[in-house]
Amino acid sequence: MEIKKVVIIGSGTMGSGIAAHLCNANVPVTLLDLTTEISTNARDRIFKSRPPLLIDKSKINNIKVGNILDDFDIVKEADWIVEAVVERIDIKHQIYDKIFKFRKEGAIVSSNTSSIPIKVLSQNLTNEQKKDFCITHFFNPVRYMGLLEIVKNENNDLEKINSLQKFCEIELGKGAIVCNDTPGFLGNRVGVYAMQIAMTEAFKMKLTVEEADAIFGRPMGIPKTGVFGLYDLIGIDLMADVLKSFIKELPKTDKFHEVAQEIPLIKKLIETGYTGRKGKGGFFRINKDGGAKILEALNLETGDYSPSKKIDIKSEKVDLKKLINRDDKYGKYAWSVISKIIKYASSLVTEITDEFNDIDEAMRLGFNWSKGPFEMLEEIGVENFFSKIDNYDGNKFLENLAKSKNENFYGERQKYTKIETLGKVKRKAQSIDGNSSAQIYQFKDYNIVEFTTKANALDYDSMDALKKATDKPLIIINESMQFSAGVNLSYTMDFANKGDFKSIEKFIKYFQETCKELKYSKYPVISAPSGLTLGGGFEVLVQSNFVASHTNIVIGLVETIVGLIPAGGGCKEMLARWQNTEESKKDPHFAPLKVFDIIGYGKTATSPVEAEPLKYLMPEDKKIMNRNSLLEASKQILDENRDFNSPSELVFNLPGESVRGEMYKVLDKLYNDKVIQDHGMEVAKELAYVLSGGDTSIDKQLSEDDLFKLELDAFMKLIETPKTQERIKHTLATGKPLVN
Repeated sequence: MEIKKVVIIGSGTMGSGIAAHLCNANVPVTLLDLTTEISTNARDRIFKSRPPLLIDKSKINNIKVGNILDDFDIVKEADWIVEAVVERIDIKHQIYDKIFKFRKEGAIVSSNTSSIPIKVLSQNLTNEQKKDFCITHFFNPVRYMGLLEIVKNENNDLEKINSLQKFCEIELGKGAIVCNDTPGFLGNRVGVYAMQIAMTEAFKMKLTVEEADAIFGRPMGIPKTGVFGLYDLIGIDLMADVLKSFIKELPKTDKFHEVAQEIPLIKKLIETGYTGRKGKGGFFRINKDGGAKILEALNLETGDYSPSKKIDIKSEKVDLKKLINRDDKYGKYAWSVISKIIKYASSLVTEITDEFNDIDEAMRLGFNWSKGPFEMLEEIGVENFFSKIDNYDGNKFLENLAKSKNENFYGERQKYTKIETLGKVKRKAQSIDGNSSAQIYQFKDYNIVEFTTKANALDYDSMDALKKATDKPLIIINESMQFSAGVNLSYTMDFANKGDFKSIEKFIKYFQETCKELKYSKYPVISAPSGLTLGGGFEVLVQSNFVASHTNIVIGLVETIVGLIPAGGGCKEMLARWQNTEESKKDPHFAPLKVFDIIGYGKTATSPVEAEPLKYLMPEDKKIMNRNSLLEASKQILDENRDFNSPSELVFNLPGESVRGEMYKVLDKLYNDKVIQDHGMEVAKELAYVLSGGDTSIDKQLSEDDLFKLELDAFMKLIETPKTQERIKHTLATGKPLVN
């Protein structure tokens, strides 16, 4: 069945999020609520949302609005009707009664419920109606979260379920995983259990909230919020309600009951309004007494708050074997949590899904884990795992695995999709080289480079991998959330703190050399970004020959914010892009002034639509809704460019001092208006010097190497200043910019 029009009933957070994403996919959608005013306000919130729910805000009017009293007739035109009203079964039943009276024959009807089973939702429907009814559980925020659970039961028309899955995958770009009708479905069943086991074990082993979050976070391949930080983010009271729902729905024999019992301290937090970030605080709070904002953490034994302590467990990389074998409380906690998650997740195979790795993908897509429970088991090793546990009676999956002792049990990843994803290819590809910062894979006749550092920040090892991989057509792509957040500032500051600026200069030169090698490689180089593509990450992208970009990107040159300028070719390439415009042909000042404005303000774009006017992306760059399709799109580019020839080197004719004078006038006004301060002025003047071409004139031709040198000199001058170092240290410590 082809889906051309959609109606969503309920314009709350989820309903409006789904509507926005359908708009992103150019699917006409109507948003209905009790009154048109409510749905209109929801559309306004969509337009103003941060982070933005829309890829292209100009399309906001493609979301039509109305109310369920006067405008319900629109349901007759819809191929898919999504119910996203409050989680009250009586209200949902009333809505379904009305939908099935109005809908056209064969139209799909689904609920976005996060917990109510289909059998309860559909109990008043006829057998014929039940064929077309399912659950489509989107995760919030809909644009950014990859997981969509399509929940079916024995009544469904499987052909229709498959066509819905295909639509959601191709058109909406979702990891659409079909699962059975069980409490909590797939992601939440495992994800909430994991949170609860991480919490209860922390209480049991007398860890602090900071210690638990430090382990149940990046070292385990889990987002840095950890368990207590995530509890605060979701809402402690909401989590309590979720647990009550699970307790009610799950049989008494389910292990979930062991971790879902009410904890007196949590009950007290809720009763006193400490419900997390939305309340007065939670496991963490901000104390504003005395004027300063101090982050405080809750003592799990006393219930008192004290200043939060940063915990360094000396383990940033995901290395589960190493982590669980540590002979300290952190290792014991990690093993206890991981082993119980594996045992619980494996006990759910075939109940939730026949494909165990669907559970892994749900954790990746819905909870941003880098590894699901079964990949954790694979990394730990089958023999190693069974040597450390004793009780798994009744767990058919583990019983069978214990008998087979098959270390290679995992097989293919991402079975829910036919797309040849990076995850699938990595398991088949030959790992030909790698280091602490990047991995090189060879697959068929091309190479893949995947960055592996925190936020995929770039360093020497990243550059080494890129250089080595240019002996074949190259695709630069990552499975992690970010393409690259830029050059590793901590790495740079380590040298600066020692006064070793020669090593910084050496690295920047190597970065420039690497980017030039990418650009003029004998073979095509493709960057396939998603997430953060900033600073040095953007410079890698802009000096690749082709780009296949995910629609969810944050892209730009942001170096000025930390008191630096782009020095890996970012200034050079942006000048080249803006020089190639009609305006620039008429006015040689146009390109330098335009780039000065873009880089000077550290402008970023949050979608390809926003990126193109800035020329961060070009019209010919591919834009992909489904992140899983980035590799296929990149391979298609390779196939289309078998006769690839390296581009000609760039030359520049820049105005020098004359355009710099115009830039200084802008800066003087900003300074007088107190928009920038002393060091901001210094940074901007260095940028102006580079973008104007230095001591040049319009009739003098500059090479790329000339521009590289200007970038390097300015960068080095700034990194040696105490005020730039202050900016960098402040950003590393707080995640926020310093204005000085």
